[in-house]
Amino acid sequence: MAHHLTRRQALSALSGFTVATLAAPHILKAETPLTFYGPPAAPSAVLAHAVKGGFLKDVAPEAVFKAWKTPDEMRAAVASGSMGAVVMPSYGAANLHNRGLGLGLLNVLTTGLLYIVSKDETLNSLKSLFGKTLALPFKNDMPDFVLHRLVAENGLKSGDIKLEYAASPPEAVQLLLTGRMDAALLSEPAATAVLIKAKSFFMTVHRTIDIQQEWAKVAGKAEIPQAGLALTSQVQQKLGKSGIEALQAAMEAALASAMADPKTAADAVAEALGFPPDIIAASFPTSHLCALKASAARTDLEAFYDELAKADPAIIGGRRPDDGFYLV
Repeated sequence: MAHHLTRRQALSALSGFTVATLAAPHILKAETPLTFYGPPAAPSAVLAHAVKGGFLKDVAPEAVFKAWKTPDEMRAAVASGSMGAVVMPSYGAANLHNRGLGLGLLNVLTTGLLYIVSKDETLNSLKSLFGKTLALPFKNDMPDFVLHRLVAENGLKSGDIKLEYAASPPEAVQLLLTGRMDAALLSEPAATAVLIKAKSFFMTVHRTIDIQQEWAKVAGKAEIPQAGLALTSQVQQKLGKSGIEALQAAMEAALASAMADPKTAADAVAEALGFPPDIIAASFPTSHLCALKASAARTDLEAFYDELAKADPAIIGGRRPDDGFYLV
């Protein structure tokens, strides 16, 4: 089971890291600053905070954070080598590794942040969505794959829920708020955003289905190791073993700091994500943020990959990734 930090634990971990960092050598002096890319979702807050808060100064001096816009853009950029350090869906990292691209997973940054929201609070089960319209961002990506697995387990067929794919999380929010959809499947912070934004339009939107709890009915536990930081072989070589380990320590410290001071972490990523900082900070409790070493999350990752592969093994590249996939 994943462990999420309390504020006290976060502050304790942070102070311990600070002392250790003072004595740490400069591990990477890159010729060009390393750019870290993150999704339009809550885990990017931890990554952006790591970059902008100075946690990477001994690992990747002058590092830069940027958000990728769509999964297709991200996958193409990783395959071409133009993105080398990327927070991405965990299935995508396995897929690209299994396709021989040398991608490795450093950690898992969330154990689940998917929710179905609706103005109709009776739409509180997947079966209640029969014949209804549901907006979700990105066709053939994590929310889509998880939904289809759950739909199949609930005895529903493809088409029983009418899906409308949006180009981005904010677009899915708009589809719901304008009344064009009955419900929306959203990741954080978009799910929190729609609940807060609806109030300014004198509407009430409810968080009607916790996808993590639905997943527990299928897989036996609620944690979905949904996304993590992946590194290409080029970045792995540039960092070296000690640099990779230092990067993970820095991410753990950034997580501790973010949980102790959500506003600062939210400020670091607000512009890139297109959501106000207060909404991003408010989404932290329901984002299940973590910084689990990939090896520590391996059992949960493999169980998750096995579930996705039941629908289509090609989602993960045909098989479980080998030992080389797990960088720490």
